[in-house]
Amino acid sequence: MLRDSFGRVATDLRVSLTDKCNLRCTYCMPPEGLDWLPKPELLTADEIVRLVTIGVERLGITEVRYTGGEPLLRRELVDIVARTTALSPRPQVSLTSNGIGLARLAEPLAAAGLDRVNVSLDTLDPGTFKRLAHRDRHADVIAGLAAADAAGLRPVKINAVLMRGINDHEAVPLLRWALGQGYELRFIEQMPLDAQHGWSRADMVTADEILRLLSDAFDLTPDDLEERGSAPAERFLVDGGPDRVGVIGSVTRPFCGACDRVRLTADGQVRNCLFATEESDLKTAMRAGASDDELAERWLAAVARKRAGHGIDDPAFLQPARPMSAIGG
Repeated sequence: MLRDSFGRVATDLRVSLTDKCNLRCTYCMPPEGLDWLPKPELLTADEIVRLVTIGVERLGITEVRYTGGEPLLRRELVDIVARTTALSPRPQVSLTSNGIGLARLAEPLAAAGLDRVNVSLDTLDPGTFKRLAHRDRHADVIAGLAAADAAGLRPVKINAVLMRGINDHEAVPLLRWALGQGYELRFIEQMPLDAQHGWSRADMVTADEILRLLSDAFDLTPDDLEERGSAPAERFLVDGGPDRVGVIGSVTRPFCGACDRVRLTADGQVRNCLFATEESDLKTAMRAGASDDELAERWLAAVARKRAGHGIDDPAFLQPARPMSAIGG
């Protein structure tokens, strides 16, 4: 098992397929974009599947989430998903996406065995979407969500980040709309993972603020805490249920003590935390001829060094050099 020195066991693997994205969300990257990783630095599809196979068959990984950047930009995505769902024991396989292109790929992904999707949507207003993402693609995201639902990739989950003075007034409308569509909405605190390093605690809309905004229109009851386990979202029954809303307080309500995640970047680095400042290189060893056993040992050693928490409240906290798009969510 991928066990760290605090007794936590990593069973949830997040795999970034690319650092590229077709949006420029202000909390992630500048409008002009970033310098993308050169193609030779990226793991090939075969290398990705090999490492995922080691994780599943040898190291106890039970859930694989493909992320980016934007994973739908990876041409081999459907094949990678199909090869992952064919593993034994079969892991749960999901996808985090901005939804652009999902209208076209939802059915092929479902046929490949994908279980569900998380789609980012921060606003119901196309104008606000363009202001936040610097791209006029709101309608494409809405169409992608509908296609995912029609293809059976349920529950369809929506991730929303509220920005003070931009879309924080949309908390209630977003939830009301999501409930009407049958989607599960999760609000996420803005995290210090933007390439511009412009994150400010004072500007962040906190989990407490989000709950206060929602409580003005809905009766929220904490869901069974025993069912949360290592899930990042605190879930609340809406107006008595069965509908739920989630709030992920990564900054103000950290869940590090129950974390079961480990990350693999698009260039083959193991990361124990979104906010980690160190990585462990599997790609170089793999390309130098390391066996599956040797790669598994390197992975075990990397997770054993996992820290107790992300340390955002520590005055010595340093934002990671890599932005979210290069780490994988």
